[in-house]
Amino acid sequence: LVINKPAGMVTHPGAGVNNGTLVNAVLHHAAGSLSSIGGVVRPGIVHRLDKGTSGLIMVAKDDLTHIGLSAQLKQKTARRSYLALVEGKPADESGTINLPLGRHPTKRKEMTVMRPDTPGIAREAITHYKVVKRFSKYTLLAMELETGRTHQIRVHLAHLNLPIVGDLIYNHKTSGSEQARHKLGLKGQALHAYKLSFTHPALDKLLSFEADLPDDFGKL
Repeated sequence: LVINKPAGMVTHPGAGVNNGTLVNAVLHHAAGSLSSIGGVVRPGIVHRLDKGTSGLIMVAKDDLTHIGLSAQLKQKTARRSYLALVEGKPADESGTINLPLGRHPTKRKEMTVMRPDTPGIAREAITHYKVVKRFSKYTLLAMELETGRTHQIRVHLAHLNLPIVGDLIYNHKTSGSEQARHKLGLKGQALHAYKLSFTHPALDKLLSFEADLPDDFGKL
C-alpha cells in the first residue's frame, strides 16, 4: 500500500496513543493482509512519518515485500523526496547536510546533531536539499533523504538555522508555536513527503508516486 498520510495522524500506536493512528486505519482496511515483521504494534510499517508531517508512506502486505522494501531503503535504491517551508534564507541554492544524529542527552524525545566520534550513539545522517522558491522570510526547499533517521530533516535544517515553519520542537524562531501554526493555517509543520519511488518486490517494476501539497501547506 502507498498512503498519503495527513498531518496530525500518528503512524503507529505508542507513548499513550492507541487509537486514530495510521496502523489502526490500515488494520481496518487490510485486516489479515499485513506483514508480521513490525509485530502487533507496527504491522506492515516499513518506514514512518512524524505526526506533524504529511505525505507518502509505504506499507507492506506480506513479509517478503517488507524485507524487499526495507532492503531498498538500506541500499538507498528507494527514494523519498520532501518539500519543506523553512524560516530563513539559505546561502546556497543547493547542498548536502552530512551530520550524524543521536538521541538528545537530556531531552529524551528529541534528536540532536552529534559528534561523529560519539561511540554507539551517533548515527550517519545525510540530507540533500535545493531551493525551489525564495520568499521574503521563508524559503521552499526540496529534499531527498539518503538515510532515514528519526526527525532527520527537522534537526538538520534547524542546525543550519533554517527551522521548518510550524515545527513545535526544533523551531525556536517566530513560526515554531501553536499560535503561529494557527495564524498560518497549518495543521502540522510545513513538511510534506511528496514523492516516493521503489521497485515493486514481486513485479520487479519501478513504481513512482507523487502527492500534491495538502491544502493548508499549499495555501500558505
